[in-house]
Amino acid sequence: MDMGLWGMPGTMGMSFVSFLIMWTLMMAAMMLSSIAPLATLYERTVTTHRGPRLTALASGYLLAWGATGVVAFAIADVFGDIAAERATLAQWVAVVCFAAAGLYQLTPLKVRCLDHCRSPLGHLMQFIGFRGSLRDIRAGIHHGLFCLGCCWALMLVMVAFGVMNMAAMVGLALVIAVEKHWRHGEKFARLVGIVAVVWAVAIVIDPSVAPGLDPDAVMNMDVNGDMDMNDDMDMNGDGG
Repeated sequence: MDMGLWGMPGTMGMSFVSFLIMWTLMMAAMMLSSIAPLATLYERTVTTHRGPRLTALASGYLLAWGATGVVAFAIADVFGDIAAERATLAQWVAVVCFAAAGLYQLTPLKVRCLDHCRSPLGHLMQFIGFRGSLRDIRAGIHHGLFCLGCCWALMLVMVAFGVMNMAAMVGLALVIAVEKHWRHGEKFARLVGIVAVVWAVAIVIDPSVAPGLDPDAVMNMDVNGDMDMNDDMDMNGDGG
């Protein structure tokens, strides 16, 4: 599938299973910098069965983020159709996505989750108290949920960009990494919030800056798809 640099609106015709696998892989790549500091500290506390235990930690983390793929698939499917059929509504959905993301970046809850993610030692002290055979998976899920609380609003803008938009994913990965690792990360998060609100206003003026909900993008995708199909038929001698 030729997704191009900017991806496509909707689910791009992918099945639920294919979409979920792709989404989980993308989230793993985007969140690698988020779990690396904790994993490094966690490894130092594991004296036996290191491989299986660290694998369980990573699996729990991926499970938390992979579960969001179910929601992402439903959102992409619904709003992809909206973009194709109800242009005005699609534009305002994009505006709401960016405005909500921007405003959340400025809330105390965002700051609390970000502080938690920026303090791997604090995580570790809490996880040491976990017991049982599922303690490592539980630790991974727990950390993943805090990361989700920190980043869900940023993921929301993927609706407006296209949920499999490669360029947007790279950009968000950089934003998340800077938020969590730069010493001025909290100030940077607020700046990102302000930019998101400004972007919401820009969508009102020009819907194309939200390609995942831009009806013209959907129309172009349909036209290109029909042209490719006709070309294939002509090459195979089936075009009459």
